[in-house]
Order: sequence, then C-alpha cells, then structure tokens
Amino acid sequence: MTAVQSINAGFNAEWRSAALAGLDHQASTLVDHALEWAISRFAAAGDGEAMASHAAGTVLILANLNTDATTRAAALIANTPEAEWGQASRGKLDPLAHLFGDEVAQLVRGYHALVRVAMATRESGELHRQGETPQVEKTRKMMLAMAADLRIVLMRLASRLQTLRWHAGAKQPPERPLALETLDLYAPLASRLGVWQIKWELEDLAFRFLEPVRYKEIASLLDDKRAGREAFIANAIAQLRRDLQANGVQAEISGRPKHIYSIWNKMQIKGLDFSDLYDIHALRIIVDDVRTCYTVLALVHERYSPITQEFDDYIAKPKANGYRSLHTVVSDGVHRPFEIQIRTREMHEFAEFGVAAHWRYKEAGAKGGQAKADSDYDRRLAWLRQLLAWSNEQVAAGAATAGAGQTSLIDEDRIYVLTPQARVVELPRDATPVDFAYYVHTDLGHRCRGARVDGQIVPLHTRLKTGQTVEIIAAKAGGPSRDWLNPQLGYLASGRSRAKVRQWFNAIEVQQRMGQGQAILEKELQRRGRTAINQEHLAQQLQFARADDLYIAIAKDEFSLRQLDQVFEQWERPDAEAVREAELDRVATHASRPDSTERSGKSGVLVVGVDSLMTQLARCCRPAPPDEILGFVTRGRGVSVHRADCQNFASMGRRHPERVISVSWGDTDETLYPVDVQVLAQDRSGLLRDLSEVFARLRLNVIGVNTLSRQSLARMVFTLEVSSGQQLSRALTALGDVPGVVSAQRR
Repeated sequence: MTAVQSINAGFNAEWRSAALAGLDHQASTLVDHALEWAISRFAAAGDGEAMASHAAGTVLILANLNTDATTRAAALIANTPEAEWGQASRGKLDPLAHLFGDEVAQLVRGYHALVRVAMATRESGELHRQGETPQVEKTRKMMLAMAADLRIVLMRLASRLQTLRWHAGAKQPPERPLALETLDLYAPLASRLGVWQIKWELEDLAFRFLEPVRYKEIASLLDDKRAGREAFIANAIAQLRRDLQANGVQAEISGRPKHIYSIWNKMQIKGLDFSDLYDIHALRIIVDDVRTCYTVLALVHERYSPITQEFDDYIAKPKANGYRSLHTVVSDGVHRPFEIQIRTREMHEFAEFGVAAHWRYKEAGAKGGQAKADSDYDRRLAWLRQLLAWSNEQVAAGAATAGAGQTSLIDEDRIYVLTPQARVVELPRDATPVDFAYYVHTDLGHRCRGARVDGQIVPLHTRLKTGQTVEIIAAKAGGPSRDWLNPQLGYLASGRSRAKVRQWFNAIEVQQRMGQGQAILEKELQRRGRTAINQEHLAQQLQFARADDLYIAIAKDEFSLRQLDQVFEQWERPDAEAVREAELDRVATHASRPDSTERSGKSGVLVVGVDSLMTQLARCCRPAPPDEILGFVTRGRGVSVHRADCQNFASMGRRHPERVISVSWGDTDETLYPVDVQVLAQDRSGLLRDLSEVFARLRLNVIGVNTLSRQSLARMVFTLEVSSGQQLSRALTALGDVPGVVSAQRR
C-alpha cells in the first residue's frame, strides 16, 4: 500500500460521516474540497504522529464541538506543510484565499502564528509548574489576542488534545515541556472559554504523563471505572428527576464524575485525603426561583441521607464575590457520598459568566472566591463563552453552518509582544519600540537608539502588533530625545513612557539649576570674603535641609541673597567670636586605616625642616598624591595638610600666614589616602550593585557612602582609599562606563 493509499484509508466513510456531522451539503462540500487538496500534501509519518492522523483526529474533535465547516476545513489545511500554502504578500491575493476563501486562509495563517508564539515561549522555559506567574498569564492573553476569532483558539485546543491522545494511545510519553505547557496554558484557556469537555481531558492526559505514579494511585482509589461512575450519575439524575416531577417541580439536572486531575488538585490545595472527598460524583440542579431551591433541597434530603457538616447555604450568605448556590453532600443506600448544587438560572449565569466564573475561583486556589475579576478581559471572555454555548445550541437545533464567527478576542486596547528571550510584554495599543524599551526597563528606554521587529530594523515610531518579537538597539550610555515627547511625531503611545522621559529631563533640569545656584552662591561668598564657609552648614542655618535645596531656590529666584546678611551678622556678634574662630581653626581630619598608617609610620607627608611632626590630611579637600599640598599648623593637632587650591586653606592662610608651612609627599607606596568621588547617574535597580562591582574589580576599599535620589537622578559620594593618582584615574574611568552614569569626578 502506498503512502497516499494509507492516508486515504484513514479518511474512510466512517470518518467522513463523523467529520461532516451537522453540516448541510454546501458546507460539506467545503470540507471535502479541503480534504481533497490536503490529502496528497500530508507529510509521511516519522517517529511521531503523522500529519494525516493528526488532522483527522483534530477535525473529529472540532466536529464534536459543533464548529462550522470553515473551521474544520482550516484544520485540515493547517496540518499540511506550510511550504504548500504559498506566500501571502502585499498587493497579491493569498493563494489559500483563492482556493478556499478569505475566512479559511485567515484561520490557517492565524493558527500557525499562534503555534509559533507558543513554541517560542515553551523553549524559553517561562511556562512551568512552580506556581502561577505573570508571564504565564500574559502568554495566555497574548494567544487570545493573536487569534483573529474564537475558532483559531478552538483549533489549537483540539490540536493539542489530539496530540496527547496519540501519545496515550501509542504509549509514548511526550516531552515534559509539552505536558507542562498543556497544564499551564491550554487547559486554563479551555476552562476560561467554557469548553469543559476539552479542559478535563487535557488536564487528565497531561497529569498522566507528568505524574504517572500519582495518576495510577488515584485511579486505583476510585472503586469503579469512569463508565461505572457515569452510570451512577445517570441513575441519580433519573431518580431525582422522577422525585421532582412527582412534586410538580420543573428543573434542569446535570452531572458528571470528577476527573482524576481535579481530584488530585483538590487534595493538594486543601490538604485532604482521598477519603475526605465528598464530591467525586456531583450533580447540579437549576430551577426557576429561590423558593424552589429550598423545596428541591428538602426533596433531596428526603431521598438521600445528608452529611450535615458538608452543607453550605451560599444563597442566604453569598460568597465575597457574589456567588450564590446551595451545596449539600448526601449519601445513597450503599453509603456512597456525592455532592448536589442547587441554584436558579440567574445564579448559574452569574457563576458561569460573571465575576464568580468557574475558572476564577478554581484558579484562585485555596482562597477560592476571593479572586477578583479582570474588568474588560473577564467580560469579553464571559461573552465569548456565551457565544460558544449559543453556537452549540444553534448547531444542535439544526443550524448546519452556525459557528463562532469572526469575533475579536481579548482587550483591543492592549497588545502582547515578545522579547528576544520569549518573555511576553503587555503594552497599550499602538505602542512603539520606544514604549517597549521603557516597559522592559527604564534605563533601556533612555538608551534606546533603534529596534528590530521580527529581525528587521524598523523606525522607532513603528506601531507594534501582537505576537511580534522586538529587540532594542541601545547605546552604552545617554538619555532620551526631546522629540519623543512630541505627540505629532508618534514616538510614544504610553503615558507611562512619556512620564519616564519627562522625569529624565526634569532631573537634568534640577542638576542644571543646582549648578547655577551653586555658582551664584559661591560668587556671592567670594565677593563677601566668605569662601571658607561650609555651605551645608550655611544651608541648615537658612532652614534648608541640604545645600542642594538652597542652590535650587537661588536658581529659581525663590531665595534672596540678602538673607545671608542675617546669618553673617549673627556670626559677627562678640559672643560668637570664639565659636567662629574655633570653626575656622577646626579642620576635620581623617586618617587612613590604622593598619596602613602603622605600615607607613605617618600619613606619608614630610614637613620641610622638621622631623617626626604629626600630620593629618584635611577632610575638606582630601589631598592625595600627586596633588600639590601645603601645611597649616593647628592648635594641638599638629600640621593639617591641604591641597594647594583648597579654599578653606586660602582663607586660613590670609588670617594666619605665620602658620603656613611647606610640606611634600614622602614614601607613599604603602599608604592609603581617603578621596571623595561624586557619581551622578540615572537612578535604577541594581545601580549601586554595578558601582560596587567596579570598586571590587579595582580592589578599592570604600570607607564611606552618601547617596541622594531625587526625580530618578541619583547623586552618590563615595569615600575611597587610594594609593596614587593613577589608581584614582582608573576608578573614575571605570565608573563612567557603568550604564546610566552621567558623570564621575573627584569631589
């Protein structure tokens, strides 16, 4: 038998009858046409499932969901090699559209776009069973958003179910990531869309491959087979229906046995033993009004023995999310417990499609109904589930071509794109690569200079679409462009991104004002002959928290320099003369670490003409080799060593020239000198860590740190111990290369 003959045998009359169920002649013709085209293009079977076998099984699953002919035809075509479809290019008719119509072509190409995104996410390792993550949820939303209509998602769910069925039948476990992806991604999607028959089978099959031992344990704990449990449910429904009819109660009764994964999941979440589960079998009774709910409850308890501690009245006392229903657990004549839920149609609609939708409180875990709905997202999903139910009812009633229709899914105001590492990033509609960069990281947004979308370089104002992969081309350092804030140029669509750009320029403006204010103040102090004054102390005397605040106030004309007179007049009073003299004479000093000082004998400074005189390095200017230095004889603390250009030293030298002496650097090979280095950088996560790595790499000891962050700009002063000017120069260069650093200089 040839390969084509073998494939033809798989699509026999029995398959065709099931695949075309519910379709009229015209609709059946479309499916037959797709099969005729695809049957010679299916790839031969390899180690895994053959394309033809997969297509046949997928179409049967879709037929059981009462999908339309377009969906079934698209499923057949989508399982042929993509190279057979021809290219859909701008200005030319899609070859698939020419053969089968626009609808089929859109479904086929949309389906494959969905598959590519799922594969990229699976390979990235973002999907796992270590608990719910934002990335998993974003991937679900992106898959829904990528689907042009509901039928694409149904095709993907049916395809995954067929894959697992094949692995189960062939007794070949799939790769673990595929089973994990099923539980993380596809089963929740099926649940949210209300396709319960696919949901529970996906969960059971994936659980069977992931946890074969636990699966068998639970299966063995179930006294009878699924068929036996289903028979028990059918008998209970029939008995209750007779009792209700005998009492004139109109009700809708449904039920099914709980599947194995659901049993295991409940045992895990609630910490229960198998013997503690009372809802392995469950029934649901839907009536017209609240009064009838309690009537039915009485009839149920009359027929079966209730387990009192398992009764919950969520009608009298609804759950926090508004869920209402009566829950009771009863046992039959052979002491077999099962759960019965009783509710009105309105309560049922709310539970299924409203805030308390089944998927919300099931996925919430142990907190149950505490989960909150996700606004537009939930409402759209609820509407889609209602649409699917409506479609099923229409087909069941004989509407042969009824289908889900081209319905836009998910929030149309959001898009979902991928990083090169396959992480999903949620963005507002019409977002650009610049928006993407800012959503990934603020510093990346500031340094953004170009972008690649799906491997192609694009302008920065390009509008992104769901499913695209975006890579940012960034400079090592730098900031945003002011053009980005111009709405007419279209660089930014997100208010969040615009706010971050404004913060950058506001921070730069603040630094400029600080520089302007400091220059104005220093010029005024120089005019008054007060250059030796500590400006931080002066700012505090003027009721400012820091000198920076004083600088800004001066630059913005919010502070008059005349107010300096009050401070100086106070300092000129007789009772303040002693304090002022002590302040002038007191020079804060800082010796190197004790061990390094002992090794050098002194501070590494030689006093010309004097031997073994105590010397100290002034903190105001922090001299270090090879700075030009001078000495000032203090009262009781030896010689204070200053840089030759120190303003404090110049002021003291003018007042007491007789105390100025010459000094020079001695043997500095083993001596360490404290030096203040000021770093100005864009504040970001990990900035201090990156700077610390520079110090560690250069083996520099940091003995002091002072940081201030304002409006996304960080100003840091590090006190380092260095042995030479070359070592300090290397440190400043390395700090300047850290991403986000605007400047690094000796203070």
